[in-house]
Amino acid sequence: MTLFFLTCLLAVFPVVSTKSPIFGPQEVNRVEGSSASIKCYYPDTSVNRHSRKYWCQQGARSRCTTLISDGYISKEYEGRANITDFPESNMFVVDIGHLTEKDSGRYRCGVGIVNQGLFFEVKLVVSPGPGLRNDTTVYTADQGRTVTINCPFKSENAHKKKSVCKKTDGTCVLVIDSDGYVNPNYISRAHISIQDTSQLAFSFIINRLRVSDAGMYVCIAGDDSDGDKSNVDLEVLKPEPELLYGDLRGSVTFDCAVGSEIAHLAKFLCRESKGKPCELVINTLGRVAQAFEGRVLIIPKEKGFFSVHITGLGKEDAGNYLCGAHSDGEPEEGWPVQAWQLFVNEETMIPRIPSVVKGVVGGSVAMLCPYNPKDRDSRKFWCRWNERSGCPQVVSSVGLVNKQEYKQYQGRLVLHEEPGNGTYTVILNQLTTEDAGFYWCLTSGNTHWWFTMELKIVEGEPNLEVPKNAIAWQGETFKLPCHSPCKFFSYEKYWCKWSNKGCKALPSQEESTRQASVSCDQKNQLISLILNPVNKEDEGWYWCGVKEGPRFGETAAVYIEVKEKAKETVKGPQDVSQVNVPPGEEVIEPHVKEIEKKVVQEPRVVAEDVVAVKDAGDPDGRSRASADPGSSAGQGGSSTVLVSTLVPLALVLALGALAVGVIRARHRRNVDRISIRSYRTDISMSDFENSRDFGANDNTGASPVAQETSLGGKDEFMATTENTVENEEPKKAKRSSKEEAEMAYTAFLLQANNMVTNVQDSPSEA
Repeated sequence: MTLFFLTCLLAVFPVVSTKSPIFGPQEVNRVEGSSASIKCYYPDTSVNRHSRKYWCQQGARSRCTTLISDGYISKEYEGRANITDFPESNMFVVDIGHLTEKDSGRYRCGVGIVNQGLFFEVKLVVSPGPGLRNDTTVYTADQGRTVTINCPFKSENAHKKKSVCKKTDGTCVLVIDSDGYVNPNYISRAHISIQDTSQLAFSFIINRLRVSDAGMYVCIAGDDSDGDKSNVDLEVLKPEPELLYGDLRGSVTFDCAVGSEIAHLAKFLCRESKGKPCELVINTLGRVAQAFEGRVLIIPKEKGFFSVHITGLGKEDAGNYLCGAHSDGEPEEGWPVQAWQLFVNEETMIPRIPSVVKGVVGGSVAMLCPYNPKDRDSRKFWCRWNERSGCPQVVSSVGLVNKQEYKQYQGRLVLHEEPGNGTYTVILNQLTTEDAGFYWCLTSGNTHWWFTMELKIVEGEPNLEVPKNAIAWQGETFKLPCHSPCKFFSYEKYWCKWSNKGCKALPSQEESTRQASVSCDQKNQLISLILNPVNKEDEGWYWCGVKEGPRFGETAAVYIEVKEKAKETVKGPQDVSQVNVPPGEEVIEPHVKEIEKKVVQEPRVVAEDVVAVKDAGDPDGRSRASADPGSSAGQGGSSTVLVSTLVPLALVLALGALAVGVIRARHRRNVDRISIRSYRTDISMSDFENSRDFGANDNTGASPVAQETSLGGKDEFMATTENTVENEEPKKAKRSSKEEAEMAYTAFLLQANNMVTNVQDSPSEA
């Protein structure tokens, strides 16, 4: 039974290996005496980081003999090979030195306790090095580079014609000669150099080597019959691809070096396909392949270097790539290139995110950007992709980029960072058709977690409704509505104030009544912004939005302009939504408050002040409420002051208390309670039908701009206030009972104090 189980496991392992996430070079070419450094990548998991790494040579029946692993090395590799693990890069490296032709073969680099687990097959080819081989001189050179071939001759042929031909199909085709002939395939690439006849050799030089240039050449000096001939074997090496390991839905970066001699030319990246020319992916001239639109970016760096980023990796992106430079911005045979081999790991840890986000004109979108949890302290960025200008940053975790060309994002763009959550959110509102395009989510940390998404503008209407503009008056209460549909009933609603640094949520009404606060009416799906009182610093952009847990939803923006109102304008709450102001919010004029304060604190002084004001126009300048305390009448009554003062005062107070009690009992329905500082009283309005009977001003407490009329025996007033959103006709509002009570009560206290003063100051009899 155990044997059968092991047999099944061995049968399954080869199937698993074909889908192995281990990745390495498919082929490694070296010459004798050189060394090789072979990189093998593995998925970023804790198990893989701590598992055994190995390098084994394949034999018959799928057997793989271990040559080197963690803690073990074979006799063949002693002193010339080692294996090094780099867990932070999810990679291990096998270094082999002093290579010989016997080292050629097929190998595996893998992870696991056995050599049949996760592995990648590598072909190692070791060729003889340059030198003399069977009367033939061997030259090796990299594709796109330059090779110089030395052609010796005898002194008798020093002044004779020199030439070079290439053996093809049993014949030798002339390539170049000293008379000026150049084969069309070598024009502008090959030439002969004869420096001095005493050297007894000339140089055959080929620039921008092509793979087709490889082969057998013959150097000739003199006539064919008695000329000097030497055989040359030219090997053109393709650039060995550098490995790139990417995760599905992630991103990779090609760091290319083309050399300083062609650094001024247009840079490019192309993709190789079997039997087809290298197809262009992107270049610095603004061309982008359709399959890579919006998700590839080329960034020139210092002289001779540039980078290419590809995001949103798919399985189809795996393969071989070339990067280089050319005046046309396209690959050209013979020009130096750098090769890459891209592997896409399907066993990825990168989460799925929508690649397309849709919005409507005037609406908003919230784009969710994941990042590597290890990079929680890194800076987050958001940029708009462009095939020519790249992807310039627009907003970051520290705020909106302060550039003149980004003024279009004022008041409508913010980046919300959510530490520890592995995501951040970019919100863009007040959408227009020009906002459609591709955007990138970036971090200053791991570039493998860069993301691309496309914003599409479709037909529809925004879900949140706010006024387009609003005006708030300084020092007053301001209310701004935001309507949301019923589908957002269970969502959290909020208001925030926008700035270049973000959008700061406003505190709740219970936290501070003098600062910006939020209240919400669930029945009407209405959330209102309340500023109480309005300050000049409150001016700016405000956002209304909805949230579902930690996820941000739609938003709507409105700009609030703060103005200073004229002094004669009636003060009162401003409600952009035109909701009625509740009773008791009327503003009491300052001069009425001052009179009420004095009445409570010092009745006699108030009485004197009021009478003085009323008699200011008397030409005689006499006062009816006071007598000279130094007169003879005052001095004669000093013996009976106590009796003459207490008795009338008691009668007045008793009469007042009885009147108030009767009135309150008969007219309880019309009673309003008003508060003047810490003193409260109940007054029936019917007892003060006409406040003129008490000597008070009819307009006490009224606004200077109020227009009063008499209709049906009741006083009414009509005041015009400015609506900050829409102009409506002024509404007539009936004077509240509280205002009548204030007027009547003030008059009553004044009259009572006048009576007391007259009694105290009049002469009395013993």
